[in-house]
Amino acid sequence: MVIEGRNLIGGEWVSAAGGAAFESVNPARTDEVIGRFPRSGAKDAERAVAAAKEAFPGWRALSRIRRGEFFDAFVQLVKAEREPLADLLARECGKPRNEALADVVEGIHMAQYVFGASRMPLGEVLASEFAAKDSSVVRKPKGVMAVITPWNFPFAIPLWLLGPSLVEGNTAVFKPSEDTPAVGHRLAELMREAGFPDGVVNLLQGTGEEAGDPLIRHKDVEAVLFTGSFEVGQLIRKACAESEHRLAVCEMGGKNALIVLKDARMDLAVRAGLLSAFKTAGQRCVSAGRILIEEPLYEEYCRRFAGLAARIRVGDPLDPAMFMGPLINEAAVQKVTGYNKLAREEGGEILLDRAELPDGERRGGHFMGPFVYKLAPSPKSRVLREEVFGPHVALVPVRDLDHAIEVYNDTPYGLACAVATEDYRKARRIQRECEFGLGYVNLPTIGAEVHLPFGGVKRSGTGMPSAAALFAAVTHQVAWTVNHAEEIELAQGLSSKVD
Repeated sequence: MVIEGRNLIGGEWVSAAGGAAFESVNPARTDEVIGRFPRSGAKDAERAVAAAKEAFPGWRALSRIRRGEFFDAFVQLVKAEREPLADLLARECGKPRNEALADVVEGIHMAQYVFGASRMPLGEVLASEFAAKDSSVVRKPKGVMAVITPWNFPFAIPLWLLGPSLVEGNTAVFKPSEDTPAVGHRLAELMREAGFPDGVVNLLQGTGEEAGDPLIRHKDVEAVLFTGSFEVGQLIRKACAESEHRLAVCEMGGKNALIVLKDARMDLAVRAGLLSAFKTAGQRCVSAGRILIEEPLYEEYCRRFAGLAARIRVGDPLDPAMFMGPLINEAAVQKVTGYNKLAREEGGEILLDRAELPDGERRGGHFMGPFVYKLAPSPKSRVLREEVFGPHVALVPVRDLDHAIEVYNDTPYGLACAVATEDYRKARRIQRECEFGLGYVNLPTIGAEVHLPFGGVKRSGTGMPSAAALFAAVTHQVAWTVNHAEEIELAQGLSSKVD
């Protein structure tokens, strides 16, 4: 059945103001239409923001604990529907079915975390310089949040951003990726079914250019919460910088790496590399496009890694035997194809090229297999410094730990880093000297958990991570001092005399 989607504005399901619509298709079977959704524009963004602004005073006035209880109701609904949700997610974004289910479970975990956080401290009590004064810090909601999310985690990431925003008393306009509007639509339906009041969560479907741009520039939006590419994130940051007040919280990808040191357990290191490079067909912001291998292990690692990558099964994401599904769209296929060509031009020694799958495997979908190559580190290499976002990985030799740290940091991104080693002292140096936001020891570069911060440095983020670390970004921290004395004493010894 083809889904006939709508925008959710002020509690009403409505078409785009101009009546335009677009289709969402299955990337594994591009002749299968999943649904039709509003192609929203500036008028729709205006309506959505106005609805969120109108709902803000009443939502803010509710007890924080009461706001949290809406998430408990939401979790119960999602738990009852997680299997069909996973099916929809796998069909629309092309993730293998087990990864799609994990995406839904991650969303459940975030909503549970938010529900629990609603009964946790809202601020802190601090000592004053004077015994007669009580000082505290409380968090207050900002207002309307614009929540703009990617296709690759279409259920979990919206909840990373919506959860902290709403429980703190903000309202939101949620614009999902135009590649996964059906999952965004169902998420909004579930929040309505959970009882969230009209206007607290508004759904705006459409493209970034037509719907997202007027949303991020709207004068009544207090913060833009975004996960996606660096290029789009930069546009958002510039638009917010031009306003008088708007905050941009952006997570913008990475050029991540697994570092394999000479004392590593080989089986573990190879498995960590395969998961880092090829889970979700390399279409995660934390996917490893580089594996840095200390020279004593280099040749054996390359042989074993390429041998296992050659066995990875690529196909229908609903088939549980498949490790990788399709890329999200034809533009992604062309981008990865371009970087595969660039790897050759920059001197890469190709170990495995399954980009053009055997006849029949790719027909009707956006399928590509693993692309693996050897390449020595070079500060001039684009392919070692730019994000590919696909099943493409370089195996890079490094002389020692110092060289590994140098090569890891030689990229404008700084999101995820993993190291395979049995030496805790070396792991500690990686933790201290490599530039990243998420670090792992004897694990892949993937595997975030909601109670940890998720974000990076340099091009990867603005230093205000999502998930558990987002609460501070979506609130104002307000200092509150009460004097219990009958006289005025000022801090730092400043005189209070007025004559």
